[in-house]
Order: sequence, then structure tokens, then C-alpha cells
Amino acid sequence: MAAAPRTGDWAPGRPDFALIALAAALTITGLVVVWSASFVIGLARFGDANYYIFRQFIWAIAGTILMVVAMRIDYRIYRRYAMPIMLITIFMLIAVLVVGVEGNGARRWIGAGDLTIQPAEFAKLTVILYVAAWLQSKGPEQVRTWEGGLIPFVIIIGLVATLIILEPSLGTTMIILVITVTMFWVAGASLVQMFALGAAGLLAVVMLATLQGYRADRLTGFFHGEADPRGHGFQTLQAVMAIGNGGWNGLGLGASRGKFFYIPESHTDGVFAIIGEELGFIATVAVLGLYILLMIRGYQVARRCRDDFGMLVAAGITTWITAQALLNIGGITRVIPLTGVPLPFLSFGGNALAAVMLAMGVLISISRHQDRGAYDDPDAAAHHRRIVRRRRA
Repeated sequence: MAAAPRTGDWAPGRPDFALIALAAALTITGLVVVWSASFVIGLARFGDANYYIFRQFIWAIAGTILMVVAMRIDYRIYRRYAMPIMLITIFMLIAVLVVGVEGNGARRWIGAGDLTIQPAEFAKLTVILYVAAWLQSKGPEQVRTWEGGLIPFVIIIGLVATLIILEPSLGTTMIILVITVTMFWVAGASLVQMFALGAAGLLAVVMLATLQGYRADRLTGFFHGEADPRGHGFQTLQAVMAIGNGGWNGLGLGASRGKFFYIPESHTDGVFAIIGEELGFIATVAVLGLYILLMIRGYQVARRCRDDFGMLVAAGITTWITAQALLNIGGITRVIPLTGVPLPFLSFGGNALAAVMLAMGVLISISRHQDRGAYDDPDAAAHHRRIVRRRRA
């Protein structure tokens, strides 16, 4: 029998420079868009047109530092500390409900003033790391069982989802569910298990979306927005009108009319509408293209990864960014009801930007250890071929 592959001897290679370029392009685009979309509301609320862009710029620097540090750390170390990281995350989510800062009817932050942390944003990454370590330890055969795979998985994710939904934050909960269910499928879950998860998840989302008043209003605005254009349908209709006003080339950077309080929170959830109005259809397609390229490169990193843990983490991070972008853009373009989730890299929100850049750093770290052809270590090469055959089975 061949000796176990000496994974500790893996020498990191070059990072995926395409991922670095995509992260840089989206972050810079986000700074430009936040500046344009926020100066009106900054003047109205704080008497400072640069209030929001200054804070976003500071968080962009912090996020860049986190990304660079994470991309230089061997990602396999997170498997060892997945449990402590998860326990800290659960403690922080409970702390939010007990001593958190309340704003706009939700309790999602810890801290005071500008120094606040939103644990739910970082929980997306910590849940990915923990679930990847847990699934990797189980193996495909045990994952396919109900008692060793599905039931414990539902309990783990259900705990985190419950804490986040109590804030409340249905959008973040939906994203975490999409991420973890995708990872469960990649780890080898059966079609019956996936059908059960899909049915239960759909039922839970429908119930949560209709029980809470403001969520029911979003559904009303989606289906019957024209019947109440100044009420429930206001945000949805104004966002679609703004995109339509932009035409092919847009009205020009800074020339949006929707940000003059026609699109609520135009600098956060509504930035895609501002892009469409100011820069036009061509720019919105370009932004979509950046997310599509990031999705392709991210899943390529997952496919080429040498171990199951890295493969699952890469798939989870890529699914996170892709799903969140689709939920935001789908709501703004009225393809789906509004979800209230920010657009990754582009929406104002320091915690959201730092968390997604940290995740990109982990993804780039994984890319440094991916399969690039032949290995110097024949045992590692044989081990990787077995992993690839198992994934294709």
C-alpha cells in the first residue's frame, strides 16, 4: 500500500492572479459607485457629502490587508481550528441578540458609534470553514446516510440560521442556507437528501417571508407593485425605473436622479440601480461579467484543489459571492422579491466588504495549492487522482 500523501510538504505556488484582479476591479468599482450613490444622503443626514465614502475607503484598506494576510496563510490550518472558530461565531451571534446595537428595527451589530461589528457577515465564512471540516471528516459514504449526514447537518445549520433570523435577517439566512446546501451536495449527498433539504428550505423561507410584516410587504411590492406605487411597490418600481432611465450609456457618473431619495438606501441595497442609471446597460452587463468570471475562476479552484477540505471551502466561498450577487441584482431588477442583502464589493457596508475580501484571501490561498499538472510527490499525485475519481463518481 502506498504511503499517505505528505500534504504538509505541499509547496505553495503562484496565486490565481485573475482572482486578485477581479477582487481589485470590483472593490475599486464599489468605491466609485458608493461615492456617487451616497453623497446626497451623506449631506442630508450628516452634512458631509464624503461621510460614507470615507468610511468605505477605510474598510477597503482593512479588507485589503485581511485579504493579503489570508492569501499568504496555508488554508489547511483553518481545518484544525474550525470548531473554536465556530464556537466564537455562535457566541457573537448570541451576544448580538443580548447586547447588540439596534437600528432600523433590527439588532445586528456589536459596538458603539462607527466602531461596530456585524457578526452575521463574518459568520458566512466561519460556517463555510466549519461545515467543510465536518463534511471532510465524514466522507461521501457517511454524508449520504441520514443519521450520520443529513440530520446532524440540519441541526448544525439550523442553529446558526435561527440565531441570524432572530436579528432578524432573512437575506443573510437564505445565503447561508444556499452556501451550506451546495457544500452538502458537493460533498456527496444523495438526490433524496437534496430533495428533502430543498422542500424543507422552501417551506421555511415561504413561512418566514409571509409572517413578518415588512417581508410580506416586499412580496406585495413584487407581485402587485403597480397597485401601490407610493407604498409597498415604491422601492421596486423606482429601482426598475432608474435602470430604464439609464438606457445604453447612462446619464453620466453622478447624474442619477434615483439617489435623491427615490431609491431607499441607494448606497447599500440599491447600488445596482444607480449603476444602471448613471452608467447604463453596458456597465451593468460589465458588472455581471465580473461576477460571472469570479464564479468561473472560483469553481475552477475548487475543482483543481488537492484535498476535500479546500475543495469544499472554495466551493462555499464562490457560492456565497455568486448567490448574494444574484439575490441583490434579482431583487433590484424585479426578477425576484427584494431580499435586502448588499451587493458584494459594491454596496456600502464596512463589515460586508471586509468579510468578503477576507473570504477572497482564503480562496486565493487555496488557489496557491491547486493542481497545476504533475506533482513532485508521486503519493500526493496518486491521492489527488483518487479524489478526482471520487468526485466524478
